[in-house]
Amino acid sequence: MKKYLAALAIFLLAISLKAQNTSRSTEDAALLEMAQATFRAHGGEKLTQSRTLILRGSVEVTAPGSTQTLPASFALILAGEKYRFDIQSGFFNFLQVSDGFNTSSSMPGVSLPPMNRVGLYILPKLGEPGYTISALPEKLKKKKGFRMTSPEGYYSDFLIDEKTSLVKEFESSYDYNGRIISTSVAIQKYKDVEGVLVSEKFSQRLDLGQATAYASFNAKDILVNSEVADDVFTIK
Repeated sequence: MKKYLAALAIFLLAISLKAQNTSRSTEDAALLEMAQATFRAHGGEKLTQSRTLILRGSVEVTAPGSTQTLPASFALILAGEKYRFDIQSGFFNFLQVSDGFNTSSSMPGVSLPPMNRVGLYILPKLGEPGYTISALPEKLKKKKGFRMTSPEGYYSDFLIDEKTSLVKEFESSYDYNGRIISTSVAIQKYKDVEGVLVSEKFSQRLDLGQATAYASFNAKDILVNSEVADDVFTIK
């Protein structure tokens, strides 16, 4: 009798494990299909083949601890593993640049997430080794979307528009010198540039741990596959 009960328990356990694995495989397949649909909605192969991206325009910044909005201009340039993000105003300037190996920020203690490892700019990496797709965290479980993680562990939680499959928001957190910094971006408008859907109007929240900054961007000049000189990404 004991042998029979033990065999029955093993059999039931095997069935349970098989059901769990089947359920997990089905969920993983659905997440990958969602990610691929999002990739196609943003340009698909044209997105993958794009060599450079340039955004220039205006931005309104609300500094930590302030309710005053400061007008400024911004420029974002990406070329492969290199990027440059520049904000210029009459009140403050900020520059973060990466030459593909090292990253420099002009403001001590402040570092934005690596532009080529979070948000829309990692979608072209879908399917590449080390980039994984997984479910959203528990707090976002009721929303449609997926998490995409880079080989270094940077992640983006993408919230997807059900009708268009475009990213409408994304969130990310990362460790900077032992301090957790989180950011969220909401996209209000896209522009089709050479078959690539690029965010034209978007707002960003940057939580620095002890203070939070906000910014609203309006890209007036968007270029895809334009030539970019290497010295643009020189760290001085």
